[in-house]
Amino acid sequence: MDSVLLLAVLFLVAGVIAVPIATRLGLGSVLGYLIAGIALSPLLRQLHVDVVSIQHFAEFGVVMMLFLVGLELEPRMLWSMRNRLLGLGGLQVLVTAAIMAFIAMLLGQPWSVALTVGMILSLSSTAIVLQTLNEKGLMQSDGGQSGFSVLLFQDIAVIPMLAFIPLLALPELAAMHGVGSGEGHASLSLVGQLDGWQQALVTVGAIGLVVGGGSYLTRPVFRFIAVARLRELFTAFALLLVVGIALLMLLVGLSPALGTFLAGVVLANSEYRHELESDIDPFKGLLLGLFFITVGAAIRFDLLYANLGEVMALTAGLIAVKVAVLYVLGRAFGVGGADRWLFALGLAQAGEFGFVLLSFTVANSVIPVALADQLFLVVTLSMLLTPLLFILYDQAIAPRFAVTQAREGDRIEEQGSVIVAGHGRFGGIINRILLAAGFKTVVLDYRSDQLEVLRAFGVKVYFGDAMRPDLLHAAGIDEAKLLVIAIDERQSATELVRYVTGNYPHVHVVVRAVDRHHVYELWAAGARDIIRETFDSSLRAGRSALEALGVHPYDAERQVRGFVQNDREQMLELASVFDPSIPAHENPAYVEKTKKYMQRYEEVMRGQSAAFGSRLDRGWVPPTLEDIEAERAAAEAAQRGGGSAPGS
Repeated sequence: MDSVLLLAVLFLVAGVIAVPIATRLGLGSVLGYLIAGIALSPLLRQLHVDVVSIQHFAEFGVVMMLFLVGLELEPRMLWSMRNRLLGLGGLQVLVTAAIMAFIAMLLGQPWSVALTVGMILSLSSTAIVLQTLNEKGLMQSDGGQSGFSVLLFQDIAVIPMLAFIPLLALPELAAMHGVGSGEGHASLSLVGQLDGWQQALVTVGAIGLVVGGGSYLTRPVFRFIAVARLRELFTAFALLLVVGIALLMLLVGLSPALGTFLAGVVLANSEYRHELESDIDPFKGLLLGLFFITVGAAIRFDLLYANLGEVMALTAGLIAVKVAVLYVLGRAFGVGGADRWLFALGLAQAGEFGFVLLSFTVANSVIPVALADQLFLVVTLSMLLTPLLFILYDQAIAPRFAVTQAREGDRIEEQGSVIVAGHGRFGGIINRILLAAGFKTVVLDYRSDQLEVLRAFGVKVYFGDAMRPDLLHAAGIDEAKLLVIAIDERQSATELVRYVTGNYPHVHVVVRAVDRHHVYELWAAGARDIIRETFDSSLRAGRSALEALGVHPYDAERQVRGFVQNDREQMLELASVFDPSIPAHENPAYVEKTKKYMQRYEEVMRGQSAAFGSRLDRGWVPPTLEDIEAERAAAEAAQRGGGSAPGS
């Protein structure tokens, strides 16, 4: 018990110290966890801690992560990914495995060993890539979705690899180890002693149980648990669901990650999806953090120093080969511009399933222990270098494509008085309103897949990055009256505001802000018409909440209007003291002004002051009793006469 608590304290302290520092330096949380593990490794060796065993336990974080990813996907969406899932993912595994096997044979390995090495190194790190893409907000990009398709196929490919690898066992290694190829694995298998057709039948039955149970059994069970009104029971059932499916998949020889992903997809349309996400997410985060720490701690520096040149050369070669293969395949499948580099660099490492397969190959006498130890270092170092590859993408590659796209922008054949930059869920609504009102717009968007969908519905859009001055000029920025900026990238929106307000002061700019602090950044850049993307919907929700609590609709509207007026005054004052270079809570002037406005608003609203509008305010005059009676009489008269009441 004491040793468990000591290990828990060590891992938590290392993570709490290293991750915030790494994140503050722009290195990302994954690299922070890896550095924490490297720092802990000498102490863990002195304490004789079995890091590999902890790592196997922490790998369950990957299983939970894929379950959560599955919850975000509907079966229809998964079906729409089939071309990239099978084509892009399948070719990546086959081509990479073939090239790595060929290189291994050139280095003197037997064909069976070389083929095994190729399969192991063809996999990438689902944990690191998905975690980093989510942190950077790149998961929904074309490169992020392509990477996810490949990672999902790789997780599926692990299953046939586990079935095929034992067939490559070397008799001399088996004799040396004195073990059979399957020893040590039958105890956790329900299909080990079955014939091929029986194994297939059991496997299909297990998958059917997951799909059927997720579709028909989870709702009644959740309703039964809800009767107790204990949140911990929901958490316990969520964990039972994930752990039980993972165990079932292991028993039938399938990948636990694949099984839980499938369960997540089945439950994607469930009304309990968000409950499952909130219950599982903390465990997923902790286990993934522990997994990354153990990867760093498991590095054998003695073996690394003894073979430093060889290991570094193999690691660099692995990354170079995978980048080349992924880049070419990305080009062939239409992944363009910066997304292609994100796709290629993001998946250039080996993956955590490599550790599983390496242990499996040694236990089944497929590759020698010495080679497995060396490959373990290559896999670990490639994973350790992955955050640096993402930094390379962020700092060196993405900025280049912010100025110029790999695909040439469409030739803009017409100009309008309004330019809309970004036709997503925000800009699309604005564009439809303007078109319906009779205004001519020019829409720019750089997501080619989005444009193809819009054009199919007859929406006039042009491919191009609004950050490019030449495209803005072609779109008619010189004569335009209005520019609507609805692009997703926060920094890009701010830079575009700065450029347009500085060079085209006659253009009125309406820009979307991500949050309150983004408002201040846009204000400093020159924007004066700034719309927070969730502000108006939040006001409506707040008004509904007041009415649900018994507040009269008129008074609820008055409260909301008061909040808006106070917020507008507050924003103007706070914008003058906000400093984007430091966190808001570390800015004394900002904190003091915020406290002052919060206190003033509470005092005014508690006192029911008329400062926020009277009953004679234009646009909101509650009807008197006489008005109501007159309106009712007019409606009855109109109904008798066959007409319609005024304003109906």
